[in-house]
Amino acid sequence: MRIEGADKKFSIMLVDDDEMFCRRVEKIIADGDDNLQICHSGKELLSRIGREPIDLILLDLQLPDMTGLQILDLVKTTNPEIEVIMITGHSSVDSAVTAIKNGAGNYLCKPIKRHDLQLVVQAAREKVLLRRENRWLRDVLDTREESFGIIGQCRQIREIAETIKKIAPLNCNVLIQGDTGTGKQLAAKAVHKQSNRKNKPLIIFNCGGFAEDLIANELFGHEKGAFTGATSRKIGLLEAGHGGTVFLDEIGEMSLAMQAKLLHVIDEKRILRLGSTVPLDLDIRIIAATNRNLRELAQRGRFREDFYFRLNVVGIHLPSLVERKDDLPLLISHFIGKYNRRFAKNIITVSSEALDILMSYDYPGNIRELENIIQRAVALSEDGTIQARHLPQDIQHFSFESADNHVLQSLAEIEQEHITKVLRFTGGDRRLASTILGLPRTTLWRRMRQYGLE
Repeated sequence: MRIEGADKKFSIMLVDDDEMFCRRVEKIIADGDDNLQICHSGKELLSRIGREPIDLILLDLQLPDMTGLQILDLVKTTNPEIEVIMITGHSSVDSAVTAIKNGAGNYLCKPIKRHDLQLVVQAAREKVLLRRENRWLRDVLDTREESFGIIGQCRQIREIAETIKKIAPLNCNVLIQGDTGTGKQLAAKAVHKQSNRKNKPLIIFNCGGFAEDLIANELFGHEKGAFTGATSRKIGLLEAGHGGTVFLDEIGEMSLAMQAKLLHVIDEKRILRLGSTVPLDLDIRIIAATNRNLRELAQRGRFREDFYFRLNVVGIHLPSLVERKDDLPLLISHFIGKYNRRFAKNIITVSSEALDILMSYDYPGNIRELENIIQRAVALSEDGTIQARHLPQDIQHFSFESADNHVLQSLAEIEQEHITKVLRFTGGDRRLASTILGLPRTTLWRRMRQYGLE
């Protein structure tokens, strides 16, 4: 997915009535890859905003027809995401403070030095492009979450997404199998949300968390006086899910006797509360999940074969995280964003050593374990970067190299090595790589060209 304007050059509009100054700025800007346009009045600028792409405005404080502060107010009202740098021939602390308060990103005084102009333009460029890339990544994550609830772009996840999309509108039972922590409950929710039952209840029940008699009571409910202590009628979860979906997690832990009762419910589409003789019609869709091999259990006589076939009308197998390591960068970015919002943090990069550890670890707890690791790292990080020391102690030895190996390397060598690793891990996806590195994509492109990584 691409967002509008994500690939265009950084566009600068210089607004100044001094022809010689405009030529000097044009010469400085021409040394880079930016697109510079020039206009000489406030009215000309305002007529071009909306018709031309503008990321940054270099705005003279004194123009023939309007003041720079007036134009700044109008620009920020029209498009608050346009960066503005104020320029004046007279150093004025008061006007600088006013401009900054009104939304200007910086302030320069004439005569402007080449280095100063390049620095403030670079800072504005990185701010605009990082905001653009973050918006793109957020849109990608939101779209994927809305479509099927599981973050990922590898082949297995795309196929699962397509399967869910096809079977969600149908009224068939679904069996989801996968290791602990692979996202079985997310997949079940995705099926329900895309089904015709989405406005009805989604009942979630863990079959491994109760004894058999308690499971029966929870699922079927009871009438008043059905047993000692039953002082009032209780509606069971199956009845509460009428018209909707019932998600039975850890179905492989259910006893054979309870399997027989649920098989009867599926076949008859009716239910009896404990202590009642009056059957109730029941309209539910059952989604079951397990981390065990039900076919193997059925062959060993520990799971009813007929019950297995009733559940497994459509089967979905969720891969372990080690089987979909290509999705790690996207998952890491997703969880960093999630816990940035929760903890009011601004973590934007992952160090080379920490990334080595995260990419080489096997994640026996799958996505759930990865989320816990990133949550911990975001909570502990204090400088905007996740370092190896922020990861759990018991996984830190999984790095490919120790930090000591970097002692004799130059900064450029370390940067080249880190960019190479991130690009390898993202499969060459520059957008995702730039987000992980905390670099605007244009800066990443220049580094790639510099180091011969194109």
